[in-house]
Amino acid sequence: MDLEMVKYLSKLGKLNFTDEELEKVAGDMTSIIEIMDTIKEIDITYDPLKDNHNVYLNGLREDKAMESFPTEKILQNAVKSENCFVVPKVVE
Repeated sequence: MDLEMVKYLSKLGKLNFTDEELEKVAGDMTSIIEIMDTIKEIDITYDPLKDNHNVYLNGLREDKAMESFPTEKILQNAVKSENCFVVPKVVE
């Protein structure tokens, strides 16, 4: 990236650089652009055969709806029975 482009971008961003800083920023931006160009070369096409290849769904149990535990029985040991549990304070 040339210094004129860096000066233009720094003006847009309302940034003030000395001449030495401009050269450093230009070098840094050039490095970043080179990295981005390298990343663009990576093949990111989706392959469903490679995705989730270690997930096995054969040994799962059947999902069955069951009755829930009665709320009254759960709240028998609660300090206050306003359909909630009171837990001890852990953060002061």
